[in-house]
Amino acid sequence: MDVVVVGSGIIGLTTAIRLQERGLRVVVVTADGLLSTTSAVAAAVWFPVATGTSGQVADWSASAFAEFARQAAEGAPGVSMRSTRMLAHQPQPAGLPWWGEAVPDLRRLTAAERGPDCADGWSFTAPAVEMPLYLPWLLGRFMDGGGEIVHRRLDTLDQALAWAPVVVNATGIGARQLCEDRTVHPVRGQLVLVSNPGLPSSTRIQDDPAGYAYIHPRSADVVLGGTFEPGDWNTVPDPATAEAILARCTAHIPQLRDARVLGHTVGLRPARHGGPRLEADPDGRIVHNYGHGGAGVTLSWGCADAAAALVG
Repeated sequence: MDVVVVGSGIIGLTTAIRLQERGLRVVVVTADGLLSTTSAVAAAVWFPVATGTSGQVADWSASAFAEFARQAAEGAPGVSMRSTRMLAHQPQPAGLPWWGEAVPDLRRLTAAERGPDCADGWSFTAPAVEMPLYLPWLLGRFMDGGGEIVHRRLDTLDQALAWAPVVVNATGIGARQLCEDRTVHPVRGQLVLVSNPGLPSSTRIQDDPAGYAYIHPRSADVVLGGTFEPGDWNTVPDPATAEAILARCTAHIPQLRDARVLGHTVGLRPARHGGPRLEADPDGRIVHNYGHGGAGVTLSWGCADAAAALVG
């Protein structure tokens, strides 16, 4: 093989596919099953939340937006373009938000559209990705391109050099140990899944005084979130937290009050102080692509392009 990608979440698989498209032979090494990754439980509606506002992040986000829009038009499983509202309790700066140039139909909400409790907001169409459908499709695309999967837990990144001369490190939260990068830390996110009463649009409330809140309908359910708890490694859903999530979300979307609770999930977002790490080691043998926090899907294809370019 020419390149080994360590990690099988959204960052690892998109990078592996971009490397294949450059004519390289790629193996993915992963300690987890595909649906055991943090990516598998992501709500996965495009938005560069808690990523920083650098030009690089804006470019990566825009590239991923364009790729998901193309895939939605071509019928990729689990990918759709969904009407989205972003509401704010506090007035926002004039002009486009820093991520706005990626979004063709972005417009400011009127007072009637945003409701009496919110002072500002935006309407736009954004990619929504149902990860239980999309990740298997990505894996199939990688395998159809001649890729191989090895299930192995590594103690060091150097161990991956047994498969190929170049390693892409897409290990997410695992980079804390594998790279001894103590800037990597979990940001716990708890979600509630409920039946869909027919909601057509996603809603995100970015500064709800009651707590972090978003409502993302999917084909078979609605994802209600959530929490944003830095440094918390607990993966067990908390019943009191679930009740608080339900209260916040139903206050914004009363149609959800009679929705049946289908399940509870917890994911540990692989965050990094200073933002994503996307760079090659000085000798070029290891390319790092990790630390995307809760924006792995939003940055995925853009970071995959950049990582593949670093491999050469």
